[in-house]
Amino acid sequence: MKFIHTADWHLGKLVHGIYMTEDQRYFLDKFIQLVEEEKPDAVVIAGDLYDRSVPPTDAVELLNEILFKINVELKTPIVAIGGNHDSAERLSFGSSWYRQSQFYLSGKLEIDIHPVQINGVNFYLVPYAEPSIVRQLFGDDTIHTHQEAMKSVIGKIEDSLNPNEPNVFVGHAFVLGGKTSESERTLSVGGSGCVSADLFEPFSYTALGHLHSPDAIKHEKVRYSGSLLKYSFSEAKQEKSVSIIEIDEKGKLDIRSRSLTPKKDMREIEGYLDEILDPGFYEKKNLEDYIKIILHDEGALIDPINKLRQIYPNVLHLERKIENIDKKKKQFFTSVKEEKKSEIELFKHFYQEMTTSEFTDEKIDVMSDVIKNVLKEEAMK
Repeated sequence: MKFIHTADWHLGKLVHGIYMTEDQRYFLDKFIQLVEEEKPDAVVIAGDLYDRSVPPTDAVELLNEILFKINVELKTPIVAIGGNHDSAERLSFGSSWYRQSQFYLSGKLEIDIHPVQINGVNFYLVPYAEPSIVRQLFGDDTIHTHQEAMKSVIGKIEDSLNPNEPNVFVGHAFVLGGKTSESERTLSVGGSGCVSADLFEPFSYTALGHLHSPDAIKHEKVRYSGSLLKYSFSEAKQEKSVSIIEIDEKGKLDIRSRSLTPKKDMREIEGYLDEILDPGFYEKKNLEDYIKIILHDEGALIDPINKLRQIYPNVLHLERKIENIDKKKKQFFTSVKEEKKSEIELFKHFYQEMTTSEFTDEKIDVMSDVIKNVLKEEAMK
């Protein structure tokens, strides 16, 4: 049995003031082509179909269009759940009759989780739910963290799970140790939003959503597909992909990835203004990409953003490297001050940051005398 694992489409996403809907449409058209080529037995979408609980109209229309093409026109079963960005109630609407065309959509967690059976594989759909919801649903006052909530949900599933059959868990969670990016919404403060990978041991494969990198964790059976597109510059170096999973009757896995090229990439450029504006620098690059530019220039610059946008029309963010250095130094000196260092120790840190010369014993003696005299004068005032 073969299925495609994807997640975190975030339809209706707004990035630096730009709606990504047309970029998402382009990418999803490519995804449909991939479904046609691979001819999977199912497509799994592990949450965050939308970017917000009340998505824009064009995002709703796009999702309807894409799911119709996959499920009805290509006759491919869909297994999908709600994520922390989705509205559980909105996604649950119509789910009872969707199943007639093998479109299995679970927006809201239920106390009885019955598997969806497709070609001999059991898919357990567990949409995102806050610990308070699980606590109330299961009537268990001991549930306060995502770890405790997930452990209870999986324990409930294990009551009827057949370990001799291939079982796939479809969920939306933050696995402990996973690599995050700026575009993911924090589930809980501190570590209470995390779950451990060993909870998913009863399953042949765990198809997760939430973390946007397909390499967020390294695990044989627990995997993130990653987001549909790059949604922040912290994801600029990620290689986005979808996972193709083949699973036999004993639960043995064959996993591979397929990358799709977006209409516009998201990338960072760093250098001096004249260098970045030189045709030799940009002539072989896609100038329509979404760009973050970090300038090395230290002096005053006249209208750099408009000069850059004449070449790179989609510059979304511009910053100066020297400003970042100054900010780091300020943070450093603040932290040093908070450590309650002596005056001579503070000056030593300052001296080492400002020069490349050694702060010798002779210099220490000179500064110690200066500091003593200053402190004595202050005390006499």
